[in-house]
Amino acid sequence: MELGREARARGVRLLSLDEVDSTNDEGKRFVAEGERGPLWIVAGRQTHGRGRLGRQWVSTPGNLHASLVLSGGSHPSLAPQLGFVAGVALIDAVRRVTGLGERLALKWPNDLLLDGGKLAGVLLEGVPIATGDPRAPHECIVVIGIGVNCVSAPRGLPYPARALSEAGSGAPTAEELFAPLTDAFVAALDLWAGGDGFAAIREKWLESAAGLGQPVRVLLARDEEVRGSFLTIDARGRMVVATAEGERVVDAGDVFLAHDESIVLEQSGLRS
Repeated sequence: MELGREARARGVRLLSLDEVDSTNDEGKRFVAEGERGPLWIVAGRQTHGRGRLGRQWVSTPGNLHASLVLSGGSHPSLAPQLGFVAGVALIDAVRRVTGLGERLALKWPNDLLLDGGKLAGVLLEGVPIATGDPRAPHECIVVIGIGVNCVSAPRGLPYPARALSEAGSGAPTAEELFAPLTDAFVAALDLWAGGDGFAAIREKWLESAAGLGQPVRVLLARDEEVRGSFLTIDARGRMVVATAEGERVVDAGDVFLAHDESIVLEQSGLRS
């Protein structure tokens, strides 16, 4: 694995491992020892890869497993915006090396889709660090995990999944994707500008958003469900859904687009 030229010029560093339990967990251990980034950690294999809500992330050798340790010195409330920064960087990098264009889309809050199936996911974890400054007592160090299905996608999931190898000959390897991703991240962070540029990040994210204006089902905590049409994301990155009772703002949840459920029905044989 190698960093991109722009990433190296900006002082980004790289730790490449053959195997680790989780690149995000390794990043958090480094933070506990004083690491503040920017540092990429990549591994050929994860033994305990994780997705959102502690779910298992299948880490097949040949896929990309990477985490970025990052300190912007910003207020912890801004940290969730970095999930959208990651999405913008990820789709830009994959488009650059594959030419897949509009076959790629961003699914709220943290997935990259290929032909409607999950190609990649982002796991954002914040680590609050005491600063000793009473004016700003905590700094949030962020570990941004990215997993991309380069050679294969897991099966038997409650949603469709895809791999770059399914998109045709000449699909990039994890190594070929990683360097452009590190450079795309530098550009997206410049645009974000510590939170001042989130409006621009939001605009770029919406340009590639999956399911805008289409039916959506969101599963919330305690088995609550929101159904309606996906309108937009607001200035804080929350999903806005038009329901029969009016607009509903969603902070977090599992999102199922109409396209997701159609594919799952076809795969299960319940739809001809």
